[in-house]
Amino acid sequence: MRSGDIIDKTALQSIKEIGSAEVVVGVPSYNNARTIPHVVRAVSAGLAKYFPDVKAVLVNSDGGSTDGTQSAVLEAKVEDLHAILVSHRLHPIHKIVTPYHGIPGKGSALRAIIEVAALLGARAVAVVDSDLRSITPEWVELLVGPVLKENFDYVAPRYARHKYDGTITNTIVYPVTRALYGKRIRQPIGGDFGFSGRLAVHFRSFDVWDTDVARYGIDVWMTTTAVADGFKVCESFLGAKIHDPKDPSTDLSSMLQQVVGCVFDLMGQYEAAWKDTSGPGSVRVPLFGLPYEVGLEPVQIDLDRMIAGFRQGMELRSIWKRFLAESTIQHLSAVSASAEIRFPDELWARLVYDFSVAHHKRVLAREHVLPSITPLYLGKVASLFSETRDSNHAEVEARIETLCNEFEQAVPYLRERWRA
Repeated sequence: MRSGDIIDKTALQSIKEIGSAEVVVGVPSYNNARTIPHVVRAVSAGLAKYFPDVKAVLVNSDGGSTDGTQSAVLEAKVEDLHAILVSHRLHPIHKIVTPYHGIPGKGSALRAIIEVAALLGARAVAVVDSDLRSITPEWVELLVGPVLKENFDYVAPRYARHKYDGTITNTIVYPVTRALYGKRIRQPIGGDFGFSGRLAVHFRSFDVWDTDVARYGIDVWMTTTAVADGFKVCESFLGAKIHDPKDPSTDLSSMLQQVVGCVFDLMGQYEAAWKDTSGPGSVRVPLFGLPYEVGLEPVQIDLDRMIAGFRQGMELRSIWKRFLAESTIQHLSAVSASAEIRFPDELWARLVYDFSVAHHKRVLAREHVLPSITPLYLGKVASLFSETRDSNHAEVEARIETLCNEFEQAVPYLRERWRA
């Protein structure tokens, strides 16, 4: 596809005038006029403070905002560079504001940013969300620095999160990606990340941008692609990510299906990375930044509602019988009938793998398989919440570590089911 089909003519003209850049920072947006000025100022300050001699471009890839987001980007600036201990910059920070083309979603926005970076020959690219309230100038250094200074290709974010936040990541995405691809990237769908110019060119070569991957699962696709295709990966600790978390018991079925569906599709795409190997399990990746304790916004949950959703979901036995063993369904029935929900890790790991196999082999239409995992997910999350009600952050992380180890132990089970 031509560049003109991805970004608009005004942006192409700006790229021609700028010529080249070493760093591109992308900010996807849609109606973020209230929050995006702070993001732009933080990025500008970070570039000025940590990369004063580097030619940099800030790209706002916008999805058709009607609230003045694009004007807010152009008007936002750091009034006094002395305030961040910077006396001058060798190059001005250029801004490119462009509407993205393609299906609505973050993937199309990222495609436009990657296109700009490729045309400018950027050595490093960073992407940050447009509604961040917690971003600081240091984020730029932590996302770009490992690429420019240490030759990493992909920088995943590590956040300090409330123990009830990120439940899809904690119970499915992190355990599966870690178990199958061997790298412990704690936030595979973090949303803010950095990558090298050569990885940008690699991303650009894939034909995923007009699919549901671009609409729903672009973050985990980028992480998995970087790891499974052998690029050099690391993490950077960014502190708290202040956003608007949702109660895991409400409005999650659609999100769960989208994210998990993408994870399952990637298992098929990259099955050569895990199907016939017997590696040593997972390994840590280098971590940049100093982890520290931060105050976190509380996440409210409705535990009773989650348990009720799990128990009501047992009515889906007729669907599960198509791809789950009878002993597994009996085990689920026993968990559901117990006074206090306790969902064993081994059962959960095998269930997730069973669903991935059913999805891959199309045992049923995928629109039937994926929704039926929702009540089981509610049961597992309810169990974890009950177990960790009085636990601190370190204790919860240890509990997630135990769950991940169970997913790693169950990989031979997945291989056997996948081949059958």
